[in-house]
Amino acid sequence: MRKNKAVMIGAGLANMAAAVYLIQEGHWSGSDITFYALDQDGSNDGDVTKDVTDDYWNKNHPMSNTKGYIARGGRMLNYRTYVDLMDLLDRIPSMTEPSMTAAQDTRDFDSKHPTFDKARLLQGGKGILDASKLEFNRADRKLLSKLVLMPDEDETKLDNVTIAEYFADDPHFFETNFWFMWETTFAFRTRSSAQELRRYMHQMIYEFTQIEHLVGVNRTRYNQYESIMLPLINYLKTQGCEIILNRRVTEFEFKETAMTDEITVTGFKMVNTKTGDTEHITIDNDTGVIFTNGSITDSATLGDYDTPAPENMDYGAASSLWRQAANHFYNVGHPDKFFADRDASEWLSFTLTTKNHLLLNDITRITTQLPGNALNSFISTEPITPLGQIDVDMSIVVHHQPHFTAQKTNETVIWGYFLYPRRESKLFDKPYMELTGKEMLLELIEHLSVVDPGPINIKEHQDDILDSVVNNIPAYMPYDSALFNNRAKIDRPEVIPEHSTNLAFTGEFVEQPYQMIFTEQSAVRSGEIAAFHFAGIPMSKLVKTPRYDRDIPTLLRAAKKMFD
Repeated sequence: MRKNKAVMIGAGLANMAAAVYLIQEGHWSGSDITFYALDQDGSNDGDVTKDVTDDYWNKNHPMSNTKGYIARGGRMLNYRTYVDLMDLLDRIPSMTEPSMTAAQDTRDFDSKHPTFDKARLLQGGKGILDASKLEFNRADRKLLSKLVLMPDEDETKLDNVTIAEYFADDPHFFETNFWFMWETTFAFRTRSSAQELRRYMHQMIYEFTQIEHLVGVNRTRYNQYESIMLPLINYLKTQGCEIILNRRVTEFEFKETAMTDEITVTGFKMVNTKTGDTEHITIDNDTGVIFTNGSITDSATLGDYDTPAPENMDYGAASSLWRQAANHFYNVGHPDKFFADRDASEWLSFTLTTKNHLLLNDITRITTQLPGNALNSFISTEPITPLGQIDVDMSIVVHHQPHFTAQKTNETVIWGYFLYPRRESKLFDKPYMELTGKEMLLELIEHLSVVDPGPINIKEHQDDILDSVVNNIPAYMPYDSALFNNRAKIDRPEVIPEHSTNLAFTGEFVEQPYQMIFTEQSAVRSGEIAAFHFAGIPMSKLVKTPRYDRDIPTLLRAAKKMFD
């Protein structure tokens, strides 16, 4: 239903994309678009630590050390599949490179600093592993082929099936180089959705032939907040959009209708998180409401060098509002499938800032590669999974430096994460999520020391490395993998639910044909769909999605790699 104004609940990438398309394709005035959000980081964050300490989720957990930089996460780009993202970035100017669009900026940087990972997998006693061999057996190949060849219309056969259940008769799969790389490249867990794994296999099938080097990965010049979000924010502000922060929307008001699936938002209530005041917004018939119904960074908390990140038990701001809508209507999904099981979704990351390049140089020596966005994953030498198998313990990303525009020449910023925060640290005899920033650094040095080829082991530099630390920020994120949680297709709402007159859903918790989530691609496309709907633009005008799963040469190359 065509509208002439829009209210955005959430100021992440999806809703900002929607605003850009409303302005450029729908020819709306930016002054007719208003955002209400807790913050404007979205999941593409990255900032100076002192600038995020007062954010909503951190306000009850003051930090004693606010130096250095923080990036709760980082997502890889891929031009071949992220076609909607690159279309969006081509529409806005870069923040740091004059006369370039944000897309040109990214392509320019990436062409000069291509990714070629030389140490994708490392293991104590062995050092850098030869990950070119995916290590499949016959059962692995059979089940993966069945997944890749499954047509779209049969996808519901994987409703409520976990990856572990799909491979229940083939536990060997979870000890292959392929799984170690796939789980850490894309953040899948054994309890994640097999349906979502199928979508990734379809869209990323060409990665089979290059996954050990990650040559298909593209990166922004700086962190994604400064290279993607800030260009969007500044563009929208120059267009007249109003972005109102420190607002938590708590309740929708819906029109009472005889049919319980007819969705019309008439208003909503929200709390000013700075003052505690309750506010009310009325929605008229000419206004569309575009709602990001889940956030993987909701309820995230930060620690510092001497303090672990505390656990925040809040269900989440966006998901709580989604649940309130789901209590009214049966066709807008089931948020509990994603936000009621932290053990299936939680992450722990850290952002380390040092005042010199000593640690960076040691990592360069050990991994035999210069800084530049490679992903290094450390595999355990002892069983650590419920199946009694080895698995990846920790992963790090050593970005091209500087990773922040404010970063000093002599500073290094390194990001890392633990996919299973409740696993025990052998070094400290407690769960990873209870580690301080200093303990996480010592954990990293320990992991590096057992793969260090010498002749001087990194442990001999440990005291000097500790002396170089500016800060190390742990970030606990209870919902970071929630979008992969096991579910059925009906558990996510469509961008435009049937019989909705003015409410659209965007982000990583909406159902879009073929699209894979946890990508800037799916976020942008959901916003694009919502914008086209409310602006009356035919969906045939959407950016065309490539189908590599139907490209015979790509499939043949993948098949060859599978049998190498």
